[in-house]
Amino acid sequence: MSAMEHVAAPDPSQVEAFALEAERRVVAAADLESLESVAAELSGKRSPFVAWKRSLATVDHEGRRALGQVLNGALARVSAAVESRRAILERAARDELVAADRLDLTEVVPAPGAGHLHLVTQVSEELEDVFVGMGYEIADGPEAETEWYNFTALNVPRDHPARSMQDSFYLAAGDRESYLLRTQTSPVQVRLLERGVLPLYAVAPGRVYRRDTADARHLPVFHQIEGIVVDRNVTFGDLAGTIDTFVTAIFGTGIESRLRPAYFPFTEPSAEFEVTCTICRGAGCRTCSQTGWIELGGCGLVHPAVLEASGVDPEQWSGFAFGFGIDRLAIMRHEIEDIRSFVENDVRFLAQF
Repeated sequence: MSAMEHVAAPDPSQVEAFALEAERRVVAAADLESLESVAAELSGKRSPFVAWKRSLATVDHEGRRALGQVLNGALARVSAAVESRRAILERAARDELVAADRLDLTEVVPAPGAGHLHLVTQVSEELEDVFVGMGYEIADGPEAETEWYNFTALNVPRDHPARSMQDSFYLAAGDRESYLLRTQTSPVQVRLLERGVLPLYAVAPGRVYRRDTADARHLPVFHQIEGIVVDRNVTFGDLAGTIDTFVTAIFGTGIESRLRPAYFPFTEPSAEFEVTCTICRGAGCRTCSQTGWIELGGCGLVHPAVLEASGVDPEQWSGFAFGFGIDRLAIMRHEIEDIRSFVENDVRFLAQF
């Protein structure tokens, strides 16, 4: 029905029937667009309700009052039905939108078999087992260090290149001291010595950071293990024997180690220790830069200045320290040509170990 110039006043039963039909159509609206179309037809300017209200002028006073109440009640019911249905459809639309944006993590089908530790973690734990068997304790320290622990206490000169912004990652933290991501695990040995509990036999594995360009043998974020022994009458021969012991334990027989003179501010005398390249078995390849040897790390007798900075009397105590890259040891152990494979997250590579 549409509004016309002259519409006869409706019978109350006619209004009730229209209201019931209107409520049914409102409930049947499947979406917001359909509902708005139905609502405009039922209660808008061209709806029967508007025409019927105009027809009240033709009804006497008493009849106008009674019919007006019927029309107002019917219109209120239809309007309430529209609002109720609108709320339901709006909630359904929101739920549909949320469902469309939802990340269903259950859709990721895991590869057959259980997950396992990363190869570097596996090698690190093997090293810990080897040193625990030799009587060492496992120690740890913060990755964000002060410049004092990372350099000064280790007898690193103020003008040493390692202290520069080009080599180390400094942090915008601290008021009186400079903070940086540790460039080595050596600060742990200072913290251990500060405890004042001697003799000391400890290793400290952990993550370290340097401004290195990634290549076949280097990563800017890698893993080291630091070892320190402080006791009475410790000699360089004790250090050499310790290195031989853990190299044999990790690589087995057939892989040789050697010490070459070197300089480190925190040890004196100092040496670099290398192992036979397991990729080429000493013949020379790109991994070992055609030398047949891979440098694992540095070592030496603890410098007296380091002992003094940590509150240990170098006249009564002596010791040795060593540190090497766990990642580099892992590529030698498993004959991996490129250390960058550890951080590329290629499942085909990781699943082999």
